[in-house]
Amino acid sequence: MNLFNEDPEIHRDASAPLAYRMCPGTIEKYAGQEHILGEGKLLRRAIEADRVTSLVLYGPPGTGKTALAKVIAAKTNARFEWLNAATASLDDLRKIIQSARMRRAKGVRTILFLDEIHRFNKLQQDALLPDVEEGNITLIAATVENPFFYVNSALLSRSQVFELKPLSVENILKILKDALSDKERGLGNLNITADDAALKHIAKMSDGDARKALSSLEIAALTTQPDEKNGMHITLQTAEESIQKKAVVYDKYGDQHYDTISAFIKSMRGSDADASVYYLAKMLHAGEDPRFVARRIVICASEDVGNADPMALVIATSALRAVEFIGMPEARIPMAQAAIYIATAPKSNACYKAIEAALEDIKNEQTMEVPEHLKDSHYSGAKKLGHGKGYKYPHDYGGQVEQEYLPEKKKYYNP
Repeated sequence: MNLFNEDPEIHRDASAPLAYRMCPGTIEKYAGQEHILGEGKLLRRAIEADRVTSLVLYGPPGTGKTALAKVIAAKTNARFEWLNAATASLDDLRKIIQSARMRRAKGVRTILFLDEIHRFNKLQQDALLPDVEEGNITLIAATVENPFFYVNSALLSRSQVFELKPLSVENILKILKDALSDKERGLGNLNITADDAALKHIAKMSDGDARKALSSLEIAALTTQPDEKNGMHITLQTAEESIQKKAVVYDKYGDQHYDTISAFIKSMRGSDADASVYYLAKMLHAGEDPRFVARRIVICASEDVGNADPMALVIATSALRAVEFIGMPEARIPMAQAAIYIATAPKSNACYKAIEAALEDIKNEQTMEVPEHLKDSHYSGAKKLGHGKGYKYPHDYGGQVEQEYLPEKKKYYNP
């Protein structure tokens, strides 16, 4: 018995978007996410046995979070409720929880799918906690944001977290071909064919987003004129017109922002010029602030190259100046030059380690006094205090002279 609270036939409504109609009804039809849904995987076993516990599903748009919830809804004997945190109120949530308590008293389980949980504030998320803990509801929460930043830690501790990754080109191609052939949910009754190149273009340009891929295929189908046999053929040109700009998955304040800049810095540090340029291009194409990127290049020049090649810092700061002076898109060129220079330069973190070690001593050790002969002596009365007395001017000794600079000998810089 399925207690799915949406009409299970709604996905067959021909007026619904193709991406909605093609939502898989079974785990066998679900494409991608083999790392969590492959044969023998924990989540797959739980779904097949109708033993799903509270879950948090997170990943970019179009990776199958809602689709997976519908697979679970079709499989379970529990009552399945749906809420979207973007539109639901605390009263909506309380009504579902109250009904779930009543059903539980009759021996019926309730699963609540809460989409976009990151849009719920702390108070709203807290309202879920007692009933999740007591077992009145099994929560399946979905979010495009990192749940460790946006979901209450108390809820996370009572849930399993699964990351859904962007779909591969092969996954997207399978979804597109299924949509073309499926007569019940897809375009199979419309006698549509497509060039392999057209489908591959859509698959690549959708960048792992199945929803965008299906929407683009639908646009291509709707704008293709039937031939004399009432058939339609989608060409590469039609596909290119249907999805003209690649949907790069990127957020300026979330995981993609931090993950990509991290990969960029680590690629320069790791001496991979090609990877450095790739991540630089990804950030710039996605609209990242070029000044933010340029500042990270400057930091990397000192931290990871340092005095192994002092010109790295000069070039990096010049790139930052170029960003401020000429702006985008031309500034991409000096930024690429600086990133490649740093990636191919010899590496040394001796300067970074030196300042870190010195700071540790400043924080944790007794502060050393400045030796008397090094103290400022330019003002009247300094000599009476003994300041500057005995200081040896290095240029009077050929540029270098032995004298005490620290009361206690320290070694911070190890080139």
